[in-house]
Amino acid sequence: MTEPVTRIEVGGLGLETRWIGPGPEAAPTIVMLHEGLGSIRQWGTWPESLAEATGCGVFLYSRAGYGGSDPVALPRPLHYMHDEAMTVLPAVLDRIGFRRGILLGHSDGASIATIYAGGVEDFRVRGLALIAPHFFVEDVSIRSIEQARTAYQTGDLRSRLTRHHGANVDVAFRGWCDAWLDPGFRAWDIRESIGYIRVPILIVQGGDDQYGTAAQLDAAREEAYCPVDVALLPGTGHAPHLERPAETLAAVAGFVNTLFRTFEERAANVG
Repeated sequence: MTEPVTRIEVGGLGLETRWIGPGPEAAPTIVMLHEGLGSIRQWGTWPESLAEATGCGVFLYSRAGYGGSDPVALPRPLHYMHDEAMTVLPAVLDRIGFRRGILLGHSDGASIATIYAGGVEDFRVRGLALIAPHFFVEDVSIRSIEQARTAYQTGDLRSRLTRHHGANVDVAFRGWCDAWLDPGFRAWDIRESIGYIRVPILIVQGGDDQYGTAAQLDAAREEAYCPVDVALLPGTGHAPHLERPAETLAAVAGFVNTLFRTFEERAANVG
């Protein structure tokens, strides 16, 4: 990393963060929300590429219980993504001085972005970029998480995740895995939130995503009243930004640049 890892405190918990590029007073900000086993480190160098391609500032943080952020108590409640979206995320946005920009989420992070945009009328959020989002629970998701649990218990997944999460590794994995595999989580469904979103949405989906199918895309198209653009990448799994970084960057940067050019043109016309 070229930018230092810093920390902010939200709700009495310390969160590790990075800021790439211009601050919120100079340019729009892309706030990146990581997956259920992610952290700021696991985005790799893709955020730097995104900042360069858009001219936006890019802000990343590891949620509590992940990476170098403070740990949380287990088990996580089954509504943990709603808690993140409606309590933690707005506090983070205020803490960093967020003025205008988009939310970019991957997997669980995409679900958190959806819940927030569908539950809070935040004029600062001008669009959503959702990578491999979950809007409801599918059988394929449960099967893949069961396989991940086996790999964590008997394979090398724990050691690989330890490189990113350190002492948080069991909190990160069990908090995600145990919630998703709880029978009560089958009822988790945020499709209703989509219908309340009033900003454009981009969805980037791998054609071979092992955690979700095209049914998630269908749900977005059926429920949304706002524009929904889809970039479906064949032969790609659950992490398009890592597996197909150039194509994913082109889709997201194109969405962001068009979105803010449109806003600037509207502002100029009003002026």
